[in-house]
Amino acid sequence: MHGLWHACRVLFAVVRDVSLGNITLHAMSLVYTTLLSIVPMIALSFSVLKGLGAHNDLEPILHSAVEPLGAEGEALVGQILGFVDNMQVGVLGSVGLGMLVYTVISLIQKVERAFNEIWRVGQVRSMAQRFSNYLSVIVIGPVLIVSALGTTATVVGSDMVKDLLTIQPFGMLFSILSRLMPYLMIIALFTFVYAFIPNTRVKLRYALIGGVVAGVTWQSAIYGFTQFVVNSNYQAIYSGFAVGILLLIWLYVAWLILLMGASVAFYSQNAKYITRERQLSTSACLDERIGLGLFFQVARTFHEGRGVCPLTELDKTLRAGPEINHRLLKKLVRAGLLVYAGPHGEGLTPGRPLEHISVAEVLDAVRSQEQLFPLYVASDMQAAEVVAEIEQAVHKKYDSITVAQWLDRHHHSPHDVVS
Repeated sequence: MHGLWHACRVLFAVVRDVSLGNITLHAMSLVYTTLLSIVPMIALSFSVLKGLGAHNDLEPILHSAVEPLGAEGEALVGQILGFVDNMQVGVLGSVGLGMLVYTVISLIQKVERAFNEIWRVGQVRSMAQRFSNYLSVIVIGPVLIVSALGTTATVVGSDMVKDLLTIQPFGMLFSILSRLMPYLMIIALFTFVYAFIPNTRVKLRYALIGGVVAGVTWQSAIYGFTQFVVNSNYQAIYSGFAVGILLLIWLYVAWLILLMGASVAFYSQNAKYITRERQLSTSACLDERIGLGLFFQVARTFHEGRGVCPLTELDKTLRAGPEINHRLLKKLVRAGLLVYAGPHGEGLTPGRPLEHISVAEVLDAVRSQEQLFPLYVASDMQAAEVVAEIEQAVHKKYDSITVAQWLDRHHHSPHDVVS
């Protein structure tokens, strides 16, 4: 019963995120990038597989990817492969080749950025990590997929397996397994993506939950979209543009399913994020208190020689809620006052020596997004004077007090806090 209730809460959170628009915006952006990068990506994959003599094995994978488009999809694959065959690196030159590689990398970067946003990860991978990971996806990924398919076909086609299938119940089990194979393969692929792409530690069982949900949804969407294409009148309305319109719709649905599966994996692993805090984020004063508290907690951990402050400790200590903490920590990181630390950015540490950071500077960073375009905002002169006097009073008192000094004083006098 508890598991069913948790599943319903996760479903509610995913639907809520989709309705708020962030996931749909990422899906639409990825559709555009996919259109630009699909030919270069296939060309690079073909180049690698051609060297291994396995380039012809990639064509069936493309056909399965556009299966919902029906006959139009088959024609589309033929056109794409025609573009790939016509690509000549010598004619393109170094600049043209560089642009093609850039379009492929930009697609993977956008996928990683979307996943990191879903997982509330503020730290991106280093350039060396990105290069190795992207190279693996572009070069090694197609080789592994084709190798797996080739190995499966070899095993199934062997005489020993054929003889074994004539014996029941092995024949029936193989028949059932062959029907489940598309689901199992797409689930395995999605699980790998959910565990590999986010720049944080994703537990395998939660990546598998997201993979199962996305994989089953994917296969169901293929059937539903196929029926939609068969029964729609797009050909009569759009004529020659119909295949392009259908491709855009299918790409959007495909990316939406992938991102929703990532969201399922995230909420399954981090149930505390399911409930959003609405009231606390409306108070500017409370934001300042929480923001200062977050920074001082990280600074205190570092100042006492305990090293990196885990994000989980911040959530437990301040109890303001992970959504609010994440929003305010982004401001402090953007200002360079905090930096993510650890292999997956699971902790925080001061970005500069505490002797060089004033208390007023921390407060300014927390307030940073509340002071946009001050010169163009009309206000009453008396109100502006009051605000200016408050700012001057704060800076007069706390500009000269460094965080290190404040921590030393607070250590000796626990009740002497910033007011």
